[in-house]
Amino acid sequence: MGPPSSGGLTVGQILGMVEHYDLPAMGPNSAEAWRLIGDASRLAFADRGRYMADSDFVPVPVNGLLDHAYLKTRADLLMRGNALPQIMPGTPPRLDQTAQIRGDDESLEMPSTSHISIVDQWGNALSMTTTIENAFGSRLMTKGGFLLNNEMTDFSFRAEKDGAPIANRVEPGKRPRSSMVPTIVMKGGKPHLVIGSPGGSRIIGYVAQAIIAYVDWGMDAQQAVAMPHLVNRFGVFEIEQGTAEEALADALTAKGFEVKIRGLNSGLHAIAISPDGGNRGGDGGGVSAVEGGLEGGADPRREGLALGR
Repeated sequence: MGPPSSGGLTVGQILGMVEHYDLPAMGPNSAEAWRLIGDASRLAFADRGRYMADSDFVPVPVNGLLDHAYLKTRADLLMRGNALPQIMPGTPPRLDQTAQIRGDDESLEMPSTSHISIVDQWGNALSMTTTIENAFGSRLMTKGGFLLNNEMTDFSFRAEKDGAPIANRVEPGKRPRSSMVPTIVMKGGKPHLVIGSPGGSRIIGYVAQAIIAYVDWGMDAQQAVAMPHLVNRFGVFEIEQGTAEEALADALTAKGFEVKIRGLNSGLHAIAISPDGGNRGGDGGGVSAVEGGLEGGADPRREGLALGR
């Protein structure tokens, strides 16, 4: 999902940075693996705040932000072993001249969003995320019974910073930037994993983590969506309260991160597609379904169900 959603670009940047490190060997319980994922996320969010907005109003350097050489230079910043002391936006290639004088975004995103993943009997795949911004949206309902959204909090609350215009500032007719990441991972030119989540700007971390869990750590669809969350967007490493990953708090603090333990209420829904009809098995502690070559997983933190017939 492209601009004005920042989700696809930001997840792509995170994955493009961490692919230069051996996450499979580190495993999901490694503080070093989470240091890499956390700081890659911070770097990607810095680019997001500087460059991503409605592309009808500002040039968004999509190809530059996903450029392999550029992401390698960003990944090289992670080689220090401890948390990065300062995070700055990078300078991707093919950058429009106006983008070089932008300020960094300041926006408030509310987590009242829904997601659904579908694969039908003919192999068509759908990943769809929808949002009305806050509970009951704008608190206005049409005659047909639809609540009207209120996406204004997805805009930056400031128009400029240090004299430089902010890309995601409010303008007439402009679409606010979102963090929705409806994703279809391809393998061999065919859909392999259909995934997405609600959760405000944390959606990006939820989806990136679940993709890493499935692809790099060998989890099945249910395990990937149910595993404990660790999210770092702007410097504070949030660890999901009441999970075994709370044990990583001291190690991440020792690496230089500010750590906060809190509830992280995602709503991931995933379908893994196996052309040979197999599945990885396992039990992610939620509601899963396996049907032929399809393996579904529903996040146990929220309403949702994986069904196949």
